[in-house]
Amino acid sequence: MKAFTSGVHMKRIIVGAIVIVLAASCDAHSVGSIADMAVIDRDSGVALPIQFYRGEYWVAGQPGARYAIEIRNRIGERLLAVTSVDGVNVLSGATAAWDQAGYVFGPAERYQITGWRKSDAIVAAFTFTDSPNSYAERTGRPANVGVIGVALFRERQLQPAFAPPTIGQSPTDLARARGYESALAPPSESAEKSTPGYSIAGTQSRPRLPAPKLGTGHGEREYSYVSYTEFVRLQSEPNEIIRIHYDSLENLLAMGIVRRPAQAVPDPFPASPQYVPDPPG
Repeated sequence: MKAFTSGVHMKRIIVGAIVIVLAASCDAHSVGSIADMAVIDRDSGVALPIQFYRGEYWVAGQPGARYAIEIRNRIGERLLAVTSVDGVNVLSGATAAWDQAGYVFGPAERYQITGWRKSDAIVAAFTFTDSPNSYAERTGRPANVGVIGVALFRERQLQPAFAPPTIGQSPTDLARARGYESALAPPSESAEKSTPGYSIAGTQSRPRLPAPKLGTGHGEREYSYVSYTEFVRLQSEPNEIIRIHYDSLENLLAMGIVRRPAQAVPDPFPASPQYVPDPPG
């Protein structure tokens, strides 16, 4: 698994030499187009069911449980996934924006992002926790607690070098050839400025909830190894943005996002015999 660190022309990118844990992620529990995204309960290895409500995707988290963000590249080229939790970049800890660090996925590659990156070898596990104990709120950024986002970028493919023939050309022809070569050259780095940061938090107000709002804590340290690679984005804006909101099951029930299963009503006359039979013996 891989990741990078800066702007449109990426100079440093974290590449995964990580031992990838392949949890069974059912497609019915993932969303996305050029890549699939799912939220995995790490204790069971099962993808959390995704609910679609008023144009947004939601999952129910269990307070205290560890989780992972699983991403699977669906196309035949590399992808860069700039990943945020609660509005915070999972690699740098900065307030999330499109032009920041992210993980690079090879064609058809799948990987679970399991925590806040602390070094090339260590992460602090993602854990569901009450919002006041979340990493975002503890660092003074509570506004976007409760959402996981992935901004996906396709890679710019290098063009083959082209040198027009020079034999028999006049100075005018050579000048025209040079002009053609400059037209083929990629835009300069200064011309490819990154776009401003984009908040993926919803703006709708919530009803009073029976349980504290759920956020993501800064959990125990775990080993997770990465290295670096080069990645040049095809464009400055993401080719796709995926976002999944989360909260406790109690709160999702209160908001009407999840419905309680129908329960059987006790029947006072389940067999309805006509007369009282004699007891055995």
